Amino acid sequence: GTLWRRVIQSARPLVWEVARAHKPNSTVCGSARMASKLSVDDQPAGAAKGVTVSGATVTFEGSEYVEVKEGSATILFPAAGEVFYNPVQEFNRDLSIAVLNHFSTVWATEQGALTTKRAGARAKYDAATAAAAAAAAAAAGAPAATAVDAAAGAAVALPADNVAGLTVLEALSATGLRAVRYYNEIDGLTNVVANDMSAEAVAAIRRNVVYNKLDPVAQVTPNEDDAIDLMYRHRGKSDRYPVVDLDPYGSAGPFLDAAVQAVEDGGLLCVTCTDMAVLAGNHGEACFAKYGAYSVRSAHCKETAVRIILYSIASAAARFKRYIVPVVSTSIDFYCRVFVRVYTSAAEVKKTASKMAQLYNCTGCHAFHLQRLGRVEVQGKSTKYKAPIGPAVGPKCDECGGSFHLGGPMWAEPIHDRAFVNSVLDGVRASPGKYGTEQRLIGYLSVIAEELEDHPLYYTAPSLSGRAHCITPSLLDIRSGLLNAGYKVSSSHADKDALKTDAPSSAVWDMMRAWVKLHPVKNLPADSPATRLLAIEPKVAYSFEVHPEANPKSRAAGINRFQQNPLPNWGPKARAKRRKPTEDATDATATLEAASEADSASKKLKADQPPT
Repeated sequence: GTLWRRVIQSARPLVWEVARAHKPNSTVCGSARMASKLSVDDQPAGAAKGVTVSGATVTFEGSEYVEVKEGSATILFPAAGEVFYNPVQEFNRDLSIAVLNHFSTVWATEQGALTTKRAGARAKYDAATAAAAAAAAAAAGAPAATAVDAAAGAAVALPADNVAGLTVLEALSATGLRAVRYYNEIDGLTNVVANDMSAEAVAAIRRNVVYNKLDPVAQVTPNEDDAIDLMYRHRGKSDRYPVVDLDPYGSAGPFLDAAVQAVEDGGLLCVTCTDMAVLAGNHGEACFAKYGAYSVRSAHCKETAVRIILYSIASAAARFKRYIVPVVSTSIDFYCRVFVRVYTSAAEVKKTASKMAQLYNCTGCHAFHLQRLGRVEVQGKSTKYKAPIGPAVGPKCDECGGSFHLGGPMWAEPIHDRAFVNSVLDGVRASPGKYGTEQRLIGYLSVIAEELEDHPLYYTAPSLSGRAHCITPSLLDIRSGLLNAGYKVSSSHADKDALKTDAPSSAVWDMMRAWVKLHPVKNLPADSPATRLLAIEPKVAYSFEVHPEANPKSRAAGINRFQQNPLPNWGPKARAKRRKPTEDATDATATLEAASEADSASKKLKADQPPT
């Protein structure tokens, strides 16, 4: 039995290699991937360029290790391979450092303003207390000098505030690579607590902290504890962390209840979820169990995944009179990474339901509609919270007569703070050479900064043309058609073929009917959704003449905005697990060889080419 299990495990990479060779552009949500004229700038940009596997062994504390360098950190990869490390996540770490560098500035400014406000209140309190003490002393017939002494003693009755610097809790640290990079590369950081419940991982963290010449007590503090227990013990106002970072293997769902309580008021919660197949609709029942929302398969599955995570975080926070404000929310490769600020306000929490929505997704034409879960009515100084009015759709789709799949709930408010994103982007541009994935960061953040903020989800050109069985229009054509009709459009960082717009689904399909008039479709089956869709005449005359704003500014500037996977099997690694010593040595050797191959391959990739 053991022999056969090993044979099967060794064959899995080959099976996946063959499968991916036949479907090189497949996605977790099954969306068709078709080239468009607007996406010719999407060239392989490489990845993990900041990762270097030296190949040479070093001796440290009497044992041999292999150095792995990423950014400012050098970690020792143990021969036993007992701790999880994935070089694919360099972009995740680079993005997190860029975001936290800006947040550190914001936090220092806000804390400084708060300190000034408190100092003013303290001075006012001291003055009033001193005056009262002097008056009381004078009324008692005390000499003037005694009255002055009483006033001076009363003036120190309110203790001074001690504003601490920015501290980060990395709840699931593994090797300590992220913690070391955070301390070295984020300005204004005073301490990083690198926690892991695995004794082997904590030993590796301590080893890497010392190897990077950092203080394991005052600078990067290794800590062995259950992450949930640790965060629950830091729920008190004086014990919370300004930044809590969750980067688990799989779902972050089990950690959210504790995490939203462990973040300081106004602090930043950073969350990664790598169970993209669950979030994108392949396993809706598992998504409901983990996040309290049902995911459905759709062309916009990657943004839906982000919004389900935000819904889960916001729901957890609301139970403790806290609410969230997303500043950067991303769908990257095989995972999602979100950054949200957490605040406390019982009044604001009442608006939580109105920020959520159910999704109605048509099974025929893929039109989508959102149904808010609550309403907020403001009349002068009066605010009323009411039940939603629905449903948002009828029993059948108005466009194709298809049925609807019901998904969600999900976050329906903006998922980014544009001003915050632009500041992060400016910081990356102002630090050339700092990030190994710099060009990808600039491209990614540029697209995010251009996204429509108040219009959830998106369509894709392949999905629309696939439903109509017609020639696929370029995004330039689609964008021009809607822009010329007076609607707003943008791209999405989640999908290079995405079309975000404020146009209702009826207008989107009206535009597609106008496109089919110019590019007729023949021999459609009588019972297909396309036949029902195209049987309706366009209500408006759409012009597909290129609109001045149809070409995104980031693309016009020659920024490489979307990168392709640079290597086969570019995705999540297997979960770290304990193995027998003989197996550990073999697996560690294979891991190092794969990392070296990835490093060599990334160096051979051609430089990014400007769009045509």
